[in-house]
Amino acid sequence: QVQLVESGGGLVQPGGSLRLSCAASGSTFSRYAMGWYRQAPGNQREFVARIASGGSTNYANSVKGRFTISRDNAQNTVYLQMNSLKPDDTAVYYCNALDVYTGHNYWGQGTQVTVSS
Repeated sequence: QVQLVESGGGLVQPGGSLRLSCAASGSTFSRYAMGWYRQAPGNQREFVARIASGGSTNYANSVKGRFTISRDNAQNTVYLQMNSLKPDDTAVYYCNALDVYTGHNYWGQGTQVTVSS
């Protein structure tokens, strides 16, 4: 079982940037596809980005060209670089680990991102 701890959230002005990190522990990092989801108040949790253990990525249309997901398998960490942030990006961002062998999903505790002037 993997444990996930997010960091890097905060308050940023529109057009600004933030980088989120998610440190994984307790299991073999390479067996997980890693992702980011977000949930704004009153909304359902939605997919943001995912990266497979081999490095292939996919993104929600709303963040394509602005967000970049990456992973450091040696450091058991996944990142989300967020540029050109908009107020609509305001949400709690959750790290997700999908065990590709069992199909189990694991979640971090979330980190708040607020985009406001």
